[in-house]
Amino acid sequence: MSSNRNHPIGPPRFAIAVHTLVMLAHCGCIMTSGAIAKHVNSHPTFLRRVLAQLAGEGIVEAREGREGGYFLKANPDKLTLADIYMAVRQDAEECPGARSPECASAAEQIDRQLEAIMAESEQRTYELLKQYKLSDLLDKIVFHSPDV
Repeated sequence: MSSNRNHPIGPPRFAIAVHTLVMLAHCGCIMTSGAIAKHVNSHPTFLRRVLAQLAGEGIVEAREGREGGYFLKANPDKLTLADIYMAVRQDAEECPGARSPECASAAEQIDRQLEAIMAESEQRTYELLKQYKLSDLLDKIVFHSPDV
């Protein structure tokens, strides 16, 4: 999968979530989903879905009303990239009506093997992402725009 910047960096929800959280951490303010979407180059509807997942995990908080928007609730020094990844991860749907291994078609057997490999890959990715915090990214980014 690739981001809108033409570089493969994992699931789109994860990349947008990280970009969004860096923006919120940097500004330290409440931002509307429209303003965030503009800064992270995302469609507002897609971004709101990501923000809903982050809010569900207590990473961001949504404030309704005229002065509403989203703000970072989690501490950037404690929030790991693994936390973010797991918050926006979409579980793969189980294959409906999967048969026993003896009766499974070759395609079903291949799918099961691939699912096991992807689960291992995801676990290794998770372990690596636990080593990085949101604040690690903030420390390495130079912001050029005065408004955020």
